[in-house]
Amino acid sequence: MRFVFASYVYTEEFSQPQAWLKRINAYSGILEALSQTNEVISIEQINYEGQFFNNGADYRFLRFGRNSLRFFPLKLHQYIKRLKPDVVFIQGLHFPLQVIQLRLLLGPGVKIIVQNHAEKPFSGLKKTLQKLADRCVDAYLFASYAMGAEWVTNGNLANASKIYEVMEVSSVFYPIDRDLAREKTGISGNKAFLWVGRLNDNKDPLTVVKAFVAFTESNPDARLYMIYHTDELVNDIKALQTNAIKLIGKVSHEDLLYWFNSVDFIVSGSHYEGSGAAICEAMSCGCIPVVTDILSFRMITDNGNCGILYPPGNEQAMLSALNQTLHMDVEEKRQLTLNHFKNTLSFEAIAGKISKIATSL
Repeated sequence: MRFVFASYVYTEEFSQPQAWLKRINAYSGILEALSQTNEVISIEQINYEGQFFNNGADYRFLRFGRNSLRFFPLKLHQYIKRLKPDVVFIQGLHFPLQVIQLRLLLGPGVKIIVQNHAEKPFSGLKKTLQKLADRCVDAYLFASYAMGAEWVTNGNLANASKIYEVMEVSSVFYPIDRDLAREKTGISGNKAFLWVGRLNDNKDPLTVVKAFVAFTESNPDARLYMIYHTDELVNDIKALQTNAIKLIGKVSHEDLLYWFNSVDFIVSGSHYEGSGAAICEAMSCGCIPVVTDILSFRMITDNGNCGILYPPGNEQAMLSALNQTLHMDVEEKRQLTLNHFKNTLSFEAIAGKISKIATSL
C-alpha cells in the first residue's frame, strides 16, 4: 500500500533535511516503521528542495511556500495526485478548505486519513467548513477516542464511526543503566520525581509544587526535579520553593534520556494535552506516570494501570497520589509501563495501527 503524508504548514527556519528529521524524530519514526511493510512518501515543507531516504521512508522536500499552502494549495495537491497514493495522510484538522479541494482532485478512490494534533473544534463559518470536510475524510486519528468523540458532540464531525485511537508521536528514548544516567544528572536517592514541561497555567506547576512541598513534610528525602523551556510561572514557584524542589531549567532534548532514566516517577499537572509527548518519552524509559486524569493521559497510562491519575488542579488529590507511590511495587509498575509503551505507544505499535486502519477502509 502506498501512503503519502502531507501537511499545510511551511517551516522556513529549517534548510537541511537531516536537521529537520532530527526535529521531528518523535514523529518520523512512525513513518519509518510503517515503511517496513508499506511504501511511505512524506512531503516535507521546509526551506529546501530534494529527495531524502531515511530508514525506508522516502522524504520529498518541496518548497511551495507559506502563501501557496494557505487557501488553495493546488500545486501540492497535483503533486500528491501524481504520486498515485492509496492513502493520503493529512496532519491536523484545521485545514478543512484544503481537504475539500484535495478530495475533489483525487476523487473517491483514494482514502484520506486526518491526524489530530491537539486542535480544538472550530466555531462559526470554520465549523461549517469542518462539517463539509468531514464528508471528504475516511478516518480521523486522535490520541484518545474520547477526544474525538468531543468533536462529534460539538457538531463538527457527523458521527464517531471514523474516529480511531492512535497516539500522534512516540519516543526515541529507551532504558539505560541507572548509575550511568545518574552520573550525568547528579540525582540520588529513592524518592526522585521529575517534571518536564512549560511553566504555564495549563501545565499547572503550582498545584504540583504545592502538593510536593506538603509531601516532603513527612518524606523529607523526596526530591522534585523540574526541567522547563518556558518560565512563565517560575517566580511563583520560587516563592514556594524549598530544598526539595530543584529548578533545573532547560536541557537539550538528547540529555532527557539521562533524566528519564534517573528517576522512577514522571509528574504532570496538565489540564489539557493533545497527547502528552513528554510523558510518553518518560514511559519509554520506564518512568511511572503520576499525572492528571485527562482524556489523553487516560489513554497513555492505560486508564491509570501504568501509574496514578488525579483530578487536575486538585492539590489534595495530587498529595494523595504522591503518598500512593510510597506503597507501590515500583519494579512491577515499571514493567507494566514499559510493556504498555511497547504494545501501544511505540513507533512499531502506532505504525501497525495505522496500517490496520488503512486496510480496513
